Amino acid sequence: MPLSNPDPLTPAPAKRPINVLFVSPEVAPYAKTGGLADVSSALPKALGRVIANIRVVMPLYKCVINGGYALYKIASKVWHPLLGHLPKFDVYASNRNGIETYFIDHKEYFNRDELYGSRRGDYPDNAYRFGFFSKAALAFMKTLELPFDIIHCHDWQTALVPFYLKFKLDQDPFYQDMKVLYTIHNLAYQGHFHRNVLGRLDIPPKFFNMYALEFYRKVNLMKSGILYSDAVTAVSRGYAREILTDEYGCGLHGLLNTRINRLFGITNGVDYSEWDPAQDKDIARPYDHQAIEAKQENKKELLALTGLSLDITRPVAGVVTRLAWQKGIDLIANIVKDLAGLDVGIVILGKGEPKYEQLLLDLARKYPRHLSVTIDFNNALAHKIEAGSDLFLMPSRYEPCGLNQMYSLRYGTIPVVRATGGLDDVITDFDENPGEGNGFKFAQPDERDFLRAVKRALNRYNDKALWSGLIRRVMRQDFSWDRSATEYVELYERIRAKTGKMTF
Repeated sequence: MPLSNPDPLTPAPAKRPINVLFVSPEVAPYAKTGGLADVSSALPKALGRVIANIRVVMPLYKCVINGGYALYKIASKVWHPLLGHLPKFDVYASNRNGIETYFIDHKEYFNRDELYGSRRGDYPDNAYRFGFFSKAALAFMKTLELPFDIIHCHDWQTALVPFYLKFKLDQDPFYQDMKVLYTIHNLAYQGHFHRNVLGRLDIPPKFFNMYALEFYRKVNLMKSGILYSDAVTAVSRGYAREILTDEYGCGLHGLLNTRINRLFGITNGVDYSEWDPAQDKDIARPYDHQAIEAKQENKKELLALTGLSLDITRPVAGVVTRLAWQKGIDLIANIVKDLAGLDVGIVILGKGEPKYEQLLLDLARKYPRHLSVTIDFNNALAHKIEAGSDLFLMPSRYEPCGLNQMYSLRYGTIPVVRATGGLDDVITDFDENPGEGNGFKFAQPDERDFLRAVKRALNRYNDKALWSGLIRRVMRQDFSWDRSATEYVELYERIRAKTGKMTF
């Protein structure tokens, strides 16, 4: 639902299938740095089960080329007047789970070891890389004669798509009826660049002002997605409310408040074909809510893999995350000593900021019996942590949606989370509401409040009958993508039903 009084968008029943193009900088399993890739993989599958004809387009990264995927070329040397001086490009495709994914091939821009940057920092030409990708996504659909109804763009890397559609292709009949939905996955990453990128991005200087793309004397690409799309979504209802505030708005809360009648919150879901302990091939022994005793076998495997010399009866807390300030990694580090003193094991998997990687590795050497740290993106180990842990820690300072709290519930691994964004949407505190509680929450982003919440969870863990009942109940909760997909389809319909380009 919109965040305030609804505007004059008119709901309309579907008269024909909706043709949707997902434009995303990363899609699992082809390329992934975070939850955006999971969403860009799972949501199209769910949409396909409703009514949308869905295709996906992303860059052809080096990791895709080396990933052993069945790729086939569908277009060579694609060119369009929108490209201007930019080079021609090839388009490849792959079909997985019934979803056709297209790959834009530009080796100079995308054949690199990482998606967005190295350990030294972001690639300095990211504005040009993703400006090209935005143009190519629009150009290839005409070459292949794919007239989409909705172009669904994701995060700052695709935010120039609505700009080019509105200001560069407005006279081309092929694009006239296309609408754009823009999804904000994390408002903190906005795509800030020096104003000198404007020329190469084919953006006239007149757009460098506070009412367009200027932001504190820099170009802000995310502003393009917010300003020029037909509607904007955030990835949870809680986050959609939070980004309207000074605390979480990252400087764009004023702009977002002027767009409130086109701002919607739709909470992400879980792809249970990938995250279900009953059919998980990465774990030691499958289980479901009727056979939770098998979870102990997975705990034994996790302890053996990580080298934690704990008794099987002692609680283990899992963490799978990007190692960043946003995720509250310092809060976790600050309570390691306390948890070790309580004989609690902690298993951490993730990559991120070097200072947090080093901090955690140093702690693991100091507390080898209680703390295991793996600096990696390892999908199989992530599944093992979900299956083998008793608790799952997510002390995020802010969390647009979060997926691991929902994965954890299906695996019977009780979340301890900060009450923010999608974490607050999904988790109900057990102590406040024993009948419906599915985890433990804390309010303030500090280690004392966090530790109190963990200790409350540990007290409940010691009551084995109560804990077993809690596990069985949360494992039956349904956070599948089908609900979210239905909300997206309804929004697509409303956007498509609006004649002409919608204005804010």
